[in-house]
Amino acid sequence: MPVQRLNHAVLYVRDVDRSVAFYTEALGFRVKVSMPGRAAFLQAEGSTNDHDLGLFAVGDGAGASQAGRSTVGLYHLAWEVDTLAELQRIQDVLRDNGSLVGASDHGTTKALYARDPDGIEFEVSWLVPADLIPADVRMATLPLDLDAELARYGAQTFGGIGVSVPAAR
Repeated sequence: MPVQRLNHAVLYVRDVDRSVAFYTEALGFRVKVSMPGRAAFLQAEGSTNDHDLGLFAVGDGAGASQAGRSTVGLYHLAWEVDTLAELQRIQDVLRDNGSLVGASDHGTTKALYARDPDGIEFEVSWLVPADLIPADVRMATLPLDLDAELARYGAQTFGGIGVSVPAAR
């Protein structure tokens, strides 16, 4: 039987308490298990997993990841939001704390790119529902005009239907 989906991600971070504060405040994760200063297990808002993100402290002396520069390794994790209103809220939070590093329109996804306190990159995206994807859509990396996307799709349109979320039967 093939793999069905990603269950959780685990990151090594310098300061677990700082990372917990970031992921709870910026992305709305909630703490399920905490071992202050050592480890934490966080759950995404709509998740039923026991945890979606594990954080393990390795200390302030840890160097920056060289993945993609001089070593192989993970480029980024992508977290999905349900609405463009939520994407906009997260954009504002990430911008306010200096974490936002980019925003792209990939045609079928509207994506924000940011870095956590350790410089680990992640993506937050909204997926265009399958029935709203134009037949001639092409994968692209264009600047994201979130205001235009809000006007086009609406702030509360539930994303990913028929793509990452099963369509109603």
